Amino acid sequence: MKTQNIASHKNPLGGSIEIIKQTFTSAQDKPVKRVSFVAGLHGDELEGVYLCHRIIATLRQLKATRPQAFRGEIHVYPAVNPAALGSATRLWPFFSVDMNRKMGDKNVASLPAEFARSLIEDLQASSDIVVDFHASNLHLKELPQIRIIEEFDKKLIPLAALCNMDVVWVHPSAPVFESTLGYNLNRKKIATLVVETGICLRIHQDYCEQIFQGMIHLLRQTGVLDLADPSPEIKQPLLVHPKQVALVQAGHAGLFVSDVALGTQVQKGDALGTIVDAVRGEVLETVTFPAEGLLFTLREQPVTYQGAPLARIALKETL
Repeated sequence: MKTQNIASHKNPLGGSIEIIKQTFTSAQDKPVKRVSFVAGLHGDELEGVYLCHRIIATLRQLKATRPQAFRGEIHVYPAVNPAALGSATRLWPFFSVDMNRKMGDKNVASLPAEFARSLIEDLQASSDIVVDFHASNLHLKELPQIRIIEEFDKKLIPLAALCNMDVVWVHPSAPVFESTLGYNLNRKKIATLVVETGICLRIHQDYCEQIFQGMIHLLRQTGVLDLADPSPEIKQPLLVHPKQVALVQAGHAGLFVSDVALGTQVQKGDALGTIVDAVRGEVLETVTFPAEGLLFTLREQPVTYQGAPLARIALKETL
């Protein structure tokens, strides 16, 4: 394993801020593929950081015992926004900047923008495939899923199907994506999968294990790892397009109490939960599902406002 510092800046409080890359080289003169894993663009999203730990530890052991298994090259960037990770915040401290909104070509000069540019340039120079790990916010919990912008779907769906996800969600392009890492790498013809799972500031070990197995399967199926032992069975994800996703929203402000578990196959009219007024001891609303499908997003933050997202369903049939 080779450790490389791809960006560094002195911290005004002492020490330095660094983006570290761990590289596992190919046993061949020319690697069959180069795959990169990225985590920590948002400092409160820890699922991907833990996943990178799992990947590095496994590859290090494999490199020591079976170096010939590496037919391709693997790069792991486990903490690409170290300033935000150090304070467990989504945004880069002091600047209050979202590093994943600094990946486009039109950015005002700043330290986060310089780090973003260093990251995307390094990925572009050393990757054929990139997996960008994210977790949800504190309000919503997500099943393991890959999100794909429509204009890149033909190239990305076959790769996403290898990753042991519950859902692959294809959605329309929007201006907000144009400054993200995933959009800009895909625009540069580097196949980039954006993973969303769990919830921020937490580590859901079952989800992480599922995704870890998917990443090893991806490495094997792309020829990067040549392993003789049998590959574990992986999930075939549910592929959903924009009109196949229903959002359930709160009709009242109050406390939302869920009656169903994430990942449940639900029927139209089934109870999602209730919204209550704790002061008056009243049930303000009984929330039901509008259609049949897979519950792949569920609200974890009980405090709601009118219109707050409560759930998303991958529909069996388009509404």
